Amino acid sequence: GRARICRWRERHAFATLVLMQRHFLVVLGSAREGGNAEILAKEAEISVPEGSEIQRVRLRDYQLPPFDDVRHEDASGYAMPTGKARELVDATLWATDLVFASPTYWYSLPATAKLYLDHWTAWLRLPPLAFRETMKGRALWAITVNSDDPGEDEGSAPLIHTLELTAKYMEMRFAGALIGHGNRPGDVKNDHTAMRAARTFFREGSTRRG
Repeated sequence: GRARICRWRERHAFATLVLMQRHFLVVLGSAREGGNAEILAKEAEISVPEGSEIQRVRLRDYQLPPFDDVRHEDASGYAMPTGKARELVDATLWATDLVFASPTYWYSLPATAKLYLDHWTAWLRLPPLAFRETMKGRALWAITVNSDDPGEDEGSAPLIHTLELTAKYMEMRFAGALIGHGNRPGDVKNDHTAMRAARTFFREGSTRRG
């Protein structure tokens, strides 16, 4: 039935990723450098498969402009990205594994990460980029830290669900979520469950909680 076909497609996509060289793009969405989500992401990088490449982008360094939605207004459509925006597009298309590493801000993604996704709306409508076709079947991961006590993950649920739905819409594979806990910078190091889960995260996937 349909469910069996969906499972086959997921397994086929995963097998394709295993066979090709893996490119992990860690998208850092924090408003500060060296925050807890970044610390947890760096710990998780230990678990990437041998031979993989890792690249990090800090979204606040790219200064994307506010997104102007002209889908229903401007017959000329969207302009091709240039400068730093084009660098971010190219990095995204390079990734076989797209890793959102962001703190949970007000139960969801930080503004820089949400703006990044808003710009996907334009990139999807630019045929030379082949954005949807390229990203289809690739893996999307979530690493986040909230300020609740260890084991209390509900506050990050909307963030995780946003990325799950993004993967579904893009026909990507949502590969897993890693949730840690900490308030002040560095506090996540005291969430021993999350730090331990990070060290096998990219090998095991699924939802790992601190």
